[in-house]
Amino acid sequence: MIWYVALAVLLGLALIGALAALVVTEKRNRPPKPATAGPAVLDREALDVIDAGLRRLTGECLRSGRALPDLYGVLYSGERLDLLLAGTEDGTPEPWTADESGERWTATREALERPGPEGEPALPYALTVTVGTVGPDRALVDLSRATPSVSVAGPEEDVRRWARAVVTEVLTGPVGGLAEVTLVGSLAMDETLNGAALRSSRLYTAASVEEALARTAGAPVAPSGGAASDVTQIFRLIEGRSQVAVEGDAPHLFLVDASQLPRREGALDALRPGDAVLVLGDAPAAWRWRAGADGTLDTGPLGLRIDRHAGHLG
Repeated sequence: MIWYVALAVLLGLALIGALAALVVTEKRNRPPKPATAGPAVLDREALDVIDAGLRRLTGECLRSGRALPDLYGVLYSGERLDLLLAGTEDGTPEPWTADESGERWTATREALERPGPEGEPALPYALTVTVGTVGPDRALVDLSRATPSVSVAGPEEDVRRWARAVVTEVLTGPVGGLAEVTLVGSLAMDETLNGAALRSSRLYTAASVEEALARTAGAPVAPSGGAASDVTQIFRLIEGRSQVAVEGDAPHLFLVDASQLPRREGALDALRPGDAVLVLGDAPAAWRWRAGADGTLDTGPLGLRIDRHAGHLG
């Protein structure tokens, strides 16, 4: 009888051990839950750090006589600022270091907060805006890097919420600086994009894309409320990687509904380098993105896995 009891105890212990091992194995094989971005990454102070970092980058490059890097995106973790480049670059300006590929430059927040050289110019990446979060990081993309346009399809309410977040950041955030925004056609009457909370001297409307582009195709437009000395310090790259810079033009973001985007060839030829067209809805574009009702954003060729797009961050 004692032998049977001992056997039962041993079998019970073996079963418990097997179950424990199974639980441990399952936990090891289970992918970790993605971390989410906290307030330190999503608040206004985070944009101030990003703005300071991009200005530092511009100043260091211009003072050393090197071309501005072909930057298309930024990731900010709260502790570090990562610059995403479209190609490799030779060397990095202070205080950045490059990864093995040379296509990602990183600087710590601490390094960026140290005093840098005087006379850093106004930002050339003024249309670099928050598109959402990648895990715990804030993700920004330079919309002007897409030539000639970016289209965002998906549920209409989600697309509008995302676009409102973008417009708000351009007009009120430090990175946008002196950038201007024009709402085209039906979007000029859209309360989501042109409500009372978004009143700004840098927000314009136009009946058509042609009218909107004609306004900026002539002489440089100095935005109301900005000092002339600030306007003349704006530097923008011509044709992406070119080393030629232009002074005096305020970068411009145009928003148009896909149904009102001109389909004729050359309709966007008047778009200036450094400006951007954001199309709401599915349309031919250099970058075709899709917003999901679950808050995700598929950035297509950029490969950024946005788990919460900007319209879901507020």
